[in-house]
Amino acid sequence: MSVELNHTIVHSRDNRESAEFLARVLGLEVGTEWGPFVPVDTANGVTLDFATVPAESIVTQHYAFLVSDDEFDAAFERITEAGISYFADPQGRQPGEINHHHGGRGLYFLDPAGHGMEIITRPYTFPAR
Repeated sequence: MSVELNHTIVHSRDNRESAEFLARVLGLEVGTEWGPFVPVDTANGVTLDFATVPAESIVTQHYAFLVSDDEFDAAFERITEAGISYFADPQGRQPGEINHHHGGRGLYFLDPAGHGMEIITRPYTFPAR
């Protein structure tokens, strides 16, 4: 069996709010709450399990999602319609812009807990290590 990422826990101030926010932006479904977790499944089988924790214990994380051009267009439309701030860069220095890295398109936005979310249409390519 090859090694695959199966799930990760995403700390949030409100697990349902954060799961519904991400699912709405990405056009995904929120799964059935299981214990302290509200899951959002991605197409490659990775589940993001949102868990409510005290706000002061949340450490900002970054989550990048590879999407098709059509999915990007749909997510971008949902982002703009909802008035969600977005940026071409992870530092937030290029507000209201998208990037065109690696021959695709990408943007960054924050979820309700302050995690950096990214959608890209092309995977990053780096020099061989």
